[in-house]
Amino acid sequence: MRVVVAGATGLIGSRTVARLRDHGVEVVRLSRHDGVDVTTGEGLTEAVRGADVVVDVTDTTSRGELESLEFFGAATRNLLEAAANAGAEHHVILSVVGAERLQGGYFRAKALQEEQVRRSPMPYSIVRTTPFFESVEYLARAATYGDAVHVAPVPIRPVSADDVAAEIAHVAVGVPLFGVREVAGPEEHRLDDLTAKLLAARGYLWDVVSDAHAPFFGAMLGQRALQPGADAHLGHETFSEWLARR
Repeated sequence: MRVVVAGATGLIGSRTVARLRDHGVEVVRLSRHDGVDVTTGEGLTEAVRGADVVVDVTDTTSRGELESLEFFGAATRNLLEAAANAGAEHHVILSVVGAERLQGGYFRAKALQEEQVRRSPMPYSIVRTTPFFESVEYLARAATYGDAVHVAPVPIRPVSADDVAAEIAHVAVGVPLFGVREVAGPEEHRLDDLTAKLLAARGYLWDVVSDAHAPFFGAMLGQRALQPGADAHLGHETFSEWLARR
């Protein structure tokens, strides 16, 4: 089996490549560092040639709605076309829990990406994940105003990037789901409490303000907005374990 991984050098992509190799499949890394640009299509046809499976774990450098819409719109269209032309039999994308509910910001872009994949003739699987531990850290920096961080007091089940990559690899080597699989962390936390613990561990002196109106990647959160379904696959690594090895 030949699996092409788009976004292979990123947080999830590099881990997904390693997990796929653990499954004993041939892995082709696809990234700008390897001379491929998924948004323009440069180098894409050659890179995807002979693929049985295409895994799309690309991401934007910005979480703004417009930038995310432009990126995922172009990248997904180009990857689906290249995969179909290569005769691939399975297209896997990484999405986010809440994409079907939160129609704003980054979440709107991911919802539209999912729709592109569903409308394509390609057999597909969608892996939705709850926020990574690293996402909480990113959010804390982005939501800082002076000496305070404004965070919504909502429940989440954050997950480690390693657990997400393991699930993506497992899905990629299996039969297409023609649907969604969710992956989440083993523990439930409140987002504002988790942010405070993370900042304290990093030595930051910012105050964490519980703010129900604080956006998360451009979307306003309800109490259950980031919660996975009851059948979500749960990862193994806890927040404390992840923090201890950072």
